[in-house]
Amino acid sequence: MYLRILPLALMLAACSGPEPQFLIDTPTQAGSARLRVATLEVRQVSLPAYAAASEILLEGEDGALTQVDNALWADEPARAVTLAIAEQIGAASSATVAPEPWPLADDAQAAVQVTVSRLVARNNGTLRLTGQYAISSYDKVVRERIQGFDIVVPMVGEGPQAIARATGAAVTQLSGQITQSLR
Repeated sequence: MYLRILPLALMLAACSGPEPQFLIDTPTQAGSARLRVATLEVRQVSLPAYAAASEILLEGEDGALTQVDNALWADEPARAVTLAIAEQIGAASSATVAPEPWPLADDAQAAVQVTVSRLVARNNGTLRLTGQYAISSYDKVVRERIQGFDIVVPMVGEGPQAIARATGAAVTQLSGQITQSLR
C-alpha cells in the first residue's frame, strides 16, 4: 500500500515548483559624505530568530507572526542586511566600507555593530525596524558610542514584494543614520 502512495507523493512534489524567493530590495544610494574614518567594518548584523529565518513573516492582528504563503528570502537575512548596510554606507560616503571579516591587511579605523531587536512587517501596512548600533574605534579615531534607532516605513502594496521593498527602505534609513553619525 505504502509503496503505491510513495510514487504519487513524489510526482506531486515534483509538480509543485520551488517557493518564490525575494531579495531585500534596497534603493540605490549615492553621495559623498565625508566621514571621520577612512575605513569602516560592518560586523554581522544580529537579528531576532524570527527575522533571521528564511521565511517571510507578517504580524497578524493578534500579534502572531505567520509565514507569507509561498515566500522565502533569497539570502540569509542577517547576511543580506549586513551587506546592504555596508554597500549603502560605502556608496553614500568617502569611506572604504566592507562587511566582516575585514578583507584588508590593515585593520579598519572603526567598526559598526547593529543589533536588531524588532524587524516586523505589521498588519497595519507598515514595517518596523528597531534596535541599536554601536560604533567602536580601535585607535579612538572617532568617539565610541551606542545609538538606538526606531524606523517605521510604509509598505506599498501587499505580499512579499511589499515586505521586501519596505525592509530595504528601512535598512537604507538605518544606513543613512549610521553614515550621519560618522560625519
